[in-house]
Amino acid sequence: MRYPEFLKDGGTIGFVAPSFGCATEPYRTGFDHALTRFRELGYHVLLGENCYAAKGIGISNTPRACGQELKGAFEGEADVLISCGGGELMCEVLDYVDFEALKAGKPKWYMGYSDNTNLTFLLNIICDTAAIYGPCAASFGMEPWHSSISDALAVLRGERQTLKGYDRWEKESGKDEEHPLEPYYVTEPRVIRLYRGMEQVKELAASGRMIGGCLDCLENLVGTKFDRVREFAGSYEKEGILWFLESCDLNVFGVRRALWHMRQAGWFENARGFLIGRPGCMGQEMMGLDQYSAVTGVLGELGVPILMDLDIGHLPPQMPLISGAFGEVYAANQDLTLNMKLV
Repeated sequence: MRYPEFLKDGGTIGFVAPSFGCATEPYRTGFDHALTRFRELGYHVLLGENCYAAKGIGISNTPRACGQELKGAFEGEADVLISCGGGELMCEVLDYVDFEALKAGKPKWYMGYSDNTNLTFLLNIICDTAAIYGPCAASFGMEPWHSSISDALAVLRGERQTLKGYDRWEKESGKDEEHPLEPYYVTEPRVIRLYRGMEQVKELAASGRMIGGCLDCLENLVGTKFDRVREFAGSYEKEGILWFLESCDLNVFGVRRALWHMRQAGWFENARGFLIGRPGCMGQEMMGLDQYSAVTGVLGELGVPILMDLDIGHLPPQMPLISGAFGEVYAANQDLTLNMKLV
């Protein structure tokens, strides 16, 4: 696994928009304030041409223009890259990304989540290059920063590789067009559920090479020319794969279908465990299927640790995960420790 150089004092942060740009409120004001915060911290900033664009369908610009922006950013002067936001159709940009050039070139940190799974995940499995599954640019504009935002910068700087998660999470956001800089409104206590196979347990440990992202995006990649999962997992067969997964728009049946599809494609043959985030659509029960049985009904048969309702993904706060790192996780008594080793 290739690990890029971390952000240094006075370094340059590049911003790109291969998914949505920061063209509307509250994202534009949030992004503008994030740039102010980064400058106040002593960093230089470079903006891609699509950061404020809204010319595309489900993304900031045309797929070709988004691909060109990414190419320029990876080849340019920025030390690290942060995506402006998530969106809907970043998958269409992939035909305009030269993964072989990225694999051959000097690696550079890329951070984003949700639709950005299309790049963070493929940087891992095609380029054997680590990325950060973490907050997008506008989140750094909140006042004050939640500790998860500070953690994300610390991970980007190479100062934090052990995460504990957070005590409470946000069920309903207070951020809107009139309140673009609102911090996370964390009201709900975190309650982690642990399973070994299909049996709920009180304590779990797991380890493996960490890959994953948003299920909505991952399932879409199955069977495409970008699907190198079995080859990647085979190259890390001895240590196995520790999957981190979360969903955005999928209901409980959509989650179950996505996991079934990925398992049938052989994606989980070398799985050593699963870290599952809170479902973005709140995981409402449907026809007797809840968010837990949606997962364990497919993954439980593998007999490996499954940790659920973690701080990953669309219901903040989220742990900034080094996708591609070797992860060691232990959970008991509602406490969690995740060590990410750059090996």
